[in-house]
Amino acid sequence: MRLRLLLLALGTFAVGTDTMVMAGILGRVADDLGVSVLAAGQVVTVFALAYALLAPVLAAATARWPRRRLLLTALAVFTAANALSALAPDYTTLLATRVLAAAGAALYSPNASAAATTLVPPERRGRAIATVLGGMTVATALGVPLGTYVGRADWRLTMWLVTALGAVALLGLAAFLRELPAPAQAVGLRERLAPLRDGRVLAAAATTFAFFMAFQSVYIYLGTAVHPATGGDADRLSTILLATGVASVAGSWLGGHVVDRWGVRKVLLAGSVVSAVFFAALPWLGRTMTGALVYALAVPLAGWSISVAQPHRLASLRPADAPLLLSLNSSALYLGMAAGGGTGSLAMALLGERWFPLGASALALVALGMAAGTTRPAATAAAATGAGRTRTPAGPAAENRARQNSSPSGV
Repeated sequence: MRLRLLLLALGTFAVGTDTMVMAGILGRVADDLGVSVLAAGQVVTVFALAYALLAPVLAAATARWPRRRLLLTALAVFTAANALSALAPDYTTLLATRVLAAAGAALYSPNASAAATTLVPPERRGRAIATVLGGMTVATALGVPLGTYVGRADWRLTMWLVTALGAVALLGLAAFLRELPAPAQAVGLRERLAPLRDGRVLAAAATTFAFFMAFQSVYIYLGTAVHPATGGDADRLSTILLATGVASVAGSWLGGHVVDRWGVRKVLLAGSVVSAVFFAALPWLGRTMTGALVYALAVPLAGWSISVAQPHRLASLRPADAPLLLSLNSSALYLGMAAGGGTGSLAMALLGERWFPLGASALALVALGMAAGTTRPAATAAAATGAGRTRTPAGPAAENRARQNSSPSGV
């Protein structure tokens, strides 16, 4: 049982690494394929956008598939797509393979968490989900800096690393995972999008979108932002990304604790303020390794705290619909990541390579305003009036489920 959970987690580790590692090898991708760094950054945008748009569609289309077949198919698509990325002869082909990889990732990640709950008794389901989602967290802490280090000479080696990780997970699950039945009730695409008719849900999803657009508009081009500190040295950039990953893990852990102590509103406001301040300071912090490391520790701490608070907020609004709401939050997060690529590119074109993080600071302030305006007790009570008749109060159990099912993969 433990082995099967670890194999599921290895799959999410591969997906998480693939999602975020491009930030560390962007310059080498640009040089090899003869495109600008800004164009290379759109590789991340395409992956995130495809994931966000395909996740609900694929979930609805495969709702009645046996889970084992679905997981193996998803990993097979993901692994093959990364091999094709490693072999891509040109920029256009690379973009196409990233769409295919995103399809496999979008199909695998939520179903891996669902499969984990069927492998353990009910009282251990939370820990099982945490184990599988832990693969995504570890990917940020270790997979991204490792992938950056492996790809310091040739970015294609990084793609082969992700391919190998996916292949090991695929072979392991094929050998050790028993057949898992499809859910008794299949939820169609219309039902998955229905919660967006609730203004509170829409406001929360919009806040997720705005914040992660801000975060990703810097993260994708972080190598450019800290170039004065690294001098283009891959080892120094790997060190900064490692610090980012460690801070992300700490932020995820911290977020769960401070949400319980302070509440969602205070975490969202504090996280947005900290992020806005450090985005604005990055043009100066990025001049030295010490400053870059300070940034790499501060912003992920704030961002991952928000990534815990937002699913908690959504699931608390309508506990009975928590799985659908968390799915919508994930899509909003990936849409924010996708928009961040274009936003960062635009900011760099308008403000230059040193000052483009100021655009992210402005976006973080927009997210702050949205969070402040939509989480006030009076505003929440007014928005709940229409839905209050059918709303189930969110207790500790619902809030714990929200944290267990949240996926911080987008930070």
